[in-house]
Amino acid sequence: MSGTAILSRLRQIGEAQSIDQAWSLAAEHYASLGFARLLYGFTRFRHIRTIGDPDDALILTTCDDDYAQRYFKGGFYAKAPVFRWAERNSGACTWTWVKEAFEAGRLSPDEVEAVKFNVSMGVLAGISVSFPEASARSKGAIALIADPGLMHDRVEEIWAEHADEILSVAHMMHLRICQLPQLTRARALSPRQREALEWVADGKTTQDVALLMGVSAAMVEKHLRLAREALAVETTAQAVAKGAMLNMIFQCPPEPVAQAAR
Repeated sequence: MSGTAILSRLRQIGEAQSIDQAWSLAAEHYASLGFARLLYGFTRFRHIRTIGDPDDALILTTCDDDYAQRYFKGGFYAKAPVFRWAERNSGACTWTWVKEAFEAGRLSPDEVEAVKFNVSMGVLAGISVSFPEASARSKGAIALIADPGLMHDRVEEIWAEHADEILSVAHMMHLRICQLPQLTRARALSPRQREALEWVADGKTTQDVALLMGVSAAMVEKHLRLAREALAVETTAQAVAKGAMLNMIFQCPPEPVAQAAR
């Protein structure tokens, strides 16, 4: 892909109006390089020893459902050497080191189990990018899984030739996703719940919010209680903080498509 085409793709990702749109643009680009299968994860609620509540994490993948279900529900992701590397590092690496460590017997039993599972599912070679984060609670990474037939030597060649391109698309996608609302069934807010939280975030009392929303104080309390339940928190202050962190309140409406000048 030419430099002009790459810049155009980066612009498109930067202007994406939804997480799905940013993801699709990046996935299309990586598929053209031989990585049609991708795994991306991002959380703003990492703890010292865990990635936090899985319902708060954003997981995106282009892998088939069978692999994704078994990889995550079977717990193989937490045992995988590349996942553990991504948890502890920022930067990028190919997976040649995993192959060499496996053959040399340097992996733990859990890691060996994960590697064998991946091999059985045709996941052999690839590239991992672990993003630097401004917050100690945040962590994001993406795994690019090589297409069938692309082995480690070929991935090394692709990486040597396209590293800047691969990293630029990954970072632009991640930065854009961090800015967009993380909307999931498990953490969905209704428009009225979101509005109530926004007024509270502005410092309004329950009576103020009732007046501004044109409802009773009891209805405001109901909206706030349901918002707390949706966000799995105990207090309204926590709901405001979590809603803001997930970009679920104070959302900007999608920008209209620009019309060409006549």
